[in-house]
Amino acid sequence: MSKRYLVTGGTGFIGSGLVRKLVHAGNDVRVLDNNSRGTTSRLSDILTDIEIVEADIRDRESVIAASRGIDSILHLAYVNGTEFFYSKPELVLDIAMRGMLNVIDACRVQDIGELVLASSSEVYQSPPVIPTKEDAPLIVPDVMNPRYSYGGGKLACELMAINYGRSGFDRVMIFRPHNVYGPDMGWEHVIPQFALRAKDLTSKQPDGIIPFPILGDGRQTRAFCHIDDFIEGVHKILNKGKHLEIYHVGNPEELSISEVADHVIKCFGREVDVRPAAAPEGETSRRCPDISKLRDLGYNPSVDFADGIATTVKWYSDNAHLSPLKT
Repeated sequence: MSKRYLVTGGTGFIGSGLVRKLVHAGNDVRVLDNNSRGTTSRLSDILTDIEIVEADIRDRESVIAASRGIDSILHLAYVNGTEFFYSKPELVLDIAMRGMLNVIDACRVQDIGELVLASSSEVYQSPPVIPTKEDAPLIVPDVMNPRYSYGGGKLACELMAINYGRSGFDRVMIFRPHNVYGPDMGWEHVIPQFALRAKDLTSKQPDGIIPFPILGDGRQTRAFCHIDDFIEGVHKILNKGKHLEIYHVGNPEELSISEVADHVIKCFGREVDVRPAAAPEGETSRRCPDISKLRDLGYNPSVDFADGIATTVKWYSDNAHLSPLKT
């Protein structure tokens, strides 16, 4: 049965993928985004099939107006990118708090029974158990560290979604993405930064092993999930997820940052010599999700990292001239 969806943050990397999936599944979709970091070009192939509202998630009246006639809100509008956690923590929190409250208000004013929140694996920072289940303790280790503006904001949004959602809603669900990657994922993340750095270094050094600087000792691990797998996972939640449930969406394959650097350099046909440096304060040493709950809904990630990283690195190599970043 088709629905009328509002996707906040729908011109972003993840948001645009979800919008496309919803449209292809036969749903009506409205997108709300101020395009401060997203772009409608990500939706160029389906622009005639969707409605786009350009507005700030912090503008309560705009959010309420955009929610008119909607059956379900997928709330993704947020500030992502690790460098912004440190450089713009006030903005991160402002968008988190005002945005979440405005979405809840919109649901109540427009009598919308379904709310789906995009959270993050950052809500539990350094998890006590690997792989990590959804019931792991959520913490902010140090309120003085601006990095935790992101995870702390997501944690607060989860509390609001669950507790406001206890009454007046038919279904409220939360999904936590785990290191989603793919072409055009933005520039402020480790894989795009590695890809640009590798392109620059290999062009400057045509032969031999490439010395490759990284932050940290390279033993930090993450579990990377390709955007195609991720979108399938969220679609399973939309179809089969239960009220007041939280779902990890990711891939259980844990990779070290050194291994990621090696994969990236191999995309250029070269070998790497990782050069460690001090890690940012607050960096998490390991993170890998337990996806048993989502598997029970029929989810099974299928994109191998070597394949996914190859297409991602190629996109960034081909589009390096668009980068706002230094390598």
